[in-house]
Amino acid sequence: MNTLHRKPLPGSTLDYYDTRAAVEAIKPGAYAKLPYTSRILAEQLVRRCDPSALTDSLKQIIERKQELDFPWYPARVVCHDILGQTALVDLAGLRDAIAEQGGDPSKVNPVVPTQLIVDHSLAVEHGGFEADAFEKNRAIEDRRNEDRFHFIEWTKTAFENVDVIPAGNGIMHQINLEKMSPVIQARDGVAYPDTCVGTDSHTPHVDALGVIAIGVGGLEAETVMLGRPSMMRLPDIIGVKLTGKRQPGITATDIVLAITEFLRNQKVVSSYLEFFGEGAAALTIGDRATISNMTPEFGASAGMFYIDEQTIDYLKLTGREPEQVKLVETYAKETGLWADDLKEAEYERVLTFDLSTVCRNMAGPSNPHRRLPTSELESRGVAGEWQENEGEMPDGAVIIAAITSCTNTSNPRNVVAAGLIARKANELGLIRKPWVKSSFAPGSKVAKLYLEEAGLLSEMEKLGFGIVAYACTTCNGMSGALDPKIQQEIIDRDLYATAVLSGNRNFDGRIHPYAKQAFLASPPLVVAYAIAGTVRFDIEKDVLGKDKEGNPITLKDIWPSDEEIDEIVARCVKPEQFNQIYIPMFDLDKGEQAESPLYDWRPQSTYIRRPPYWEGALAGERTMKGMRPLAVLGDNITTDHLSPSNAIMLESAAGAYLHKMGLPEEDFNSYATHRGDHLTAQRATFANPKLLNEMCRDENGEIKQGSLARIEPEGQESRMWEAIETYMERKQPLIIVAGADYGQGSSRDWAAKGVRLAGVEAIVAEGFERIHRTNLVGMGVMPLEFKNGENRETYGIDGTETFDVIGEPTPRSTLTLVINRKNGERVEVPVTCRLDTAEEVSVYEAGGVLQRFAQDFLESTVS
Repeated sequence: MNTLHRKPLPGSTLDYYDTRAAVEAIKPGAYAKLPYTSRILAEQLVRRCDPSALTDSLKQIIERKQELDFPWYPARVVCHDILGQTALVDLAGLRDAIAEQGGDPSKVNPVVPTQLIVDHSLAVEHGGFEADAFEKNRAIEDRRNEDRFHFIEWTKTAFENVDVIPAGNGIMHQINLEKMSPVIQARDGVAYPDTCVGTDSHTPHVDALGVIAIGVGGLEAETVMLGRPSMMRLPDIIGVKLTGKRQPGITATDIVLAITEFLRNQKVVSSYLEFFGEGAAALTIGDRATISNMTPEFGASAGMFYIDEQTIDYLKLTGREPEQVKLVETYAKETGLWADDLKEAEYERVLTFDLSTVCRNMAGPSNPHRRLPTSELESRGVAGEWQENEGEMPDGAVIIAAITSCTNTSNPRNVVAAGLIARKANELGLIRKPWVKSSFAPGSKVAKLYLEEAGLLSEMEKLGFGIVAYACTTCNGMSGALDPKIQQEIIDRDLYATAVLSGNRNFDGRIHPYAKQAFLASPPLVVAYAIAGTVRFDIEKDVLGKDKEGNPITLKDIWPSDEEIDEIVARCVKPEQFNQIYIPMFDLDKGEQAESPLYDWRPQSTYIRRPPYWEGALAGERTMKGMRPLAVLGDNITTDHLSPSNAIMLESAAGAYLHKMGLPEEDFNSYATHRGDHLTAQRATFANPKLLNEMCRDENGEIKQGSLARIEPEGQESRMWEAIETYMERKQPLIIVAGADYGQGSSRDWAAKGVRLAGVEAIVAEGFERIHRTNLVGMGVMPLEFKNGENRETYGIDGTETFDVIGEPTPRSTLTLVINRKNGERVEVPVTCRLDTAEEVSVYEAGGVLQRFAQDFLESTVS
């Protein structure tokens, strides 16, 4: 830290950096016009930047220029156990590589405080209608993940700067919101804004507190962990003015689904959004968090709210220390981060959204931005006539109804609303349909305490929504096995079965292999659909059942009033509940230091294996010549297509491998949990049964659906994994050709790692989602972008071609993609190199993030 502009913070023993003075010295009056995000980025430059470069760096922010890279040093890294564990497996492998080359492996540690929360490993094998479901699911989680949890336990004593919150405690984003984020950091006598990166795309959840927190892939997180800056350019910062007041009976979920549709249509990809206005000021932090959480579904990178009285009230409610609450208020008011000080902030673009226009909403059946007003279910062709035959599931059967995910369970109003609808349903004698696997997995243990206080937990349990976990479950594809009889009936009758969940993701094939599609809905609507039992049901009009007198009961008869909800939240959600949960949780006993800085890899493990990034194909040179297409793909390819996270089936390539390794089928677990073992994880590459590879067509020319590929030059169709194995044996360099928005969805390393291990050297697409593009660079894969208006169809690419890339990669330069057709024709196509910064070029040239670090580390220790 430099001392320029360092001053005492009034009313405190801490110093701070006077960013306002630094900016005003360059251009008087400029600070008042800066957006919230710019003020925080400017503070970090004033605090961290080389004084000789400070003026030029600040000028970029003042003048809203995006030409130059500048370093961003997040204050901390938060991880869930899948990507966090994978990142630490990479670092353990890096230690091995350093040791083999004569370096000191114990010096390889996260430099930045790293918090790992074990929250992505639990599957709902036992539903919320079973007694002791929580204990049973936890026991299965521990049994299945013994290898992984052994490694994670080792990391907390082997690495410096790593804290671990063990399984069964909650979801990383909700814990981040309720406890981990101080909002304003106080380190080494200096106060400054909390910032973080997280290995999950929903990390912006905590943006609701005014904390810049963005989702990154594990590879980028590793870069930050190891003390390298995350190089960035000033993002597009868009103001979103919220006006109006929500209508009675409308939940935060309804609002966020409407905002998601609105912002997707407004094209806010990779932007930082700042929500403000009277509508924003009236939203609770729980409501704001519901909105910020779905930032990746908007396509944006951050979803910020200003610090104001709501922030202070929330910090008090969640049991933060009075000194910390005072620091947040003092710092925000002194430095212009308080909402009242942002009234003159200027945005290049302001979007206006009227909260009063929001009706009751769902989203589906395949995308979170495909809003579905409940009043239009019939006209949209979702609801309709259906005949319930005794003993049979109906068409559109809801086989999974899950109150799940941080999106909604961090909002007490949403959870209490679900409890109230359950109580009313119980009073009237309504029951859950027998084929519905219902579950409740809050992101925090505090939810149990306030529901018990309100007398609502027992009501939810009675209807089948008992607590099955404090973890990320159904929303992440960890919905567990169905009752075998129900599954068999779906197969035998070829039923259109669905899931309804209060989550943030509903991509085809994600939630459960037998749920053909899925709908997002608020927690109280999830309860209503468990009673209805089918989506072929007009939830606003159709009869859910009859009372004792035979009168029909519809949704309005059981829907709680806002007054009921607010009274219970005010009376039953208390600071002492948060302290009761979080004080013991964060009393972190690290235990004795690990005996060795090197991990003793278990050779038979299918969960944790020494990574191969310094050997085999990855140690060789990328030629970018004679590449064959592994797949030719359309638009909206998600990381779920590239590397699914759901349960592993025996008939899959990964299932066959696990069977060969002696794992019983019931313990195959999910693809996600095996990502610390590349031999299992690489078999998940393009393993999604909903994949549409345009190289594989039937006799009518229609694209076949499935994990399929075509081996060239033979033209032989095969399962994707067999094609990858064949090409690996041949040492055949590969390319992927794709459409728009390639790699949207979860921040999943293995979406990049899998293709790189298969031999993919380049991907040419119409456009890339931000996190996935960064991950590709981190694995040494070249992202190339067609010029505007051009795509795979422009050049008639069918997969029989080979491809070369010519030119010197520099940031966003134009390179030449050479298409060599089967008939000998050669076509040269200009493409944009999507290595966006000099740092990315450096990482790419080294072969990836880990290779770059190893080279720099060894050079620095030798010199």
